[in-house]
Amino acid sequence: MNQRVIRISELATTPATKTKPARPGKLPVSATTVWRWVREGKFPKPFKLGESVTVWDAAEVDAFIERQAGAAR
Repeated sequence: MNQRVIRISELATTPATKTKPARPGKLPVSATTVWRWVREGKFPKPFKLGESVTVWDAAEVDAFIERQAGAAR
């Protein structure tokens, strides 16, 4: 099985700070919004690769984006 995964740092947009520029993510929302969507059942649930490594299945994230794009049309 060749499963691609994505971490929250790649998924959510990171705002700019005094020392670091803003970094766009796959989604134009913050990490807080992603976690709220997970709690509300609107976004795929993540899974743990290790004690401190949480990831999402990239195919499930892509499917979510496609569904959202389809609903907006």
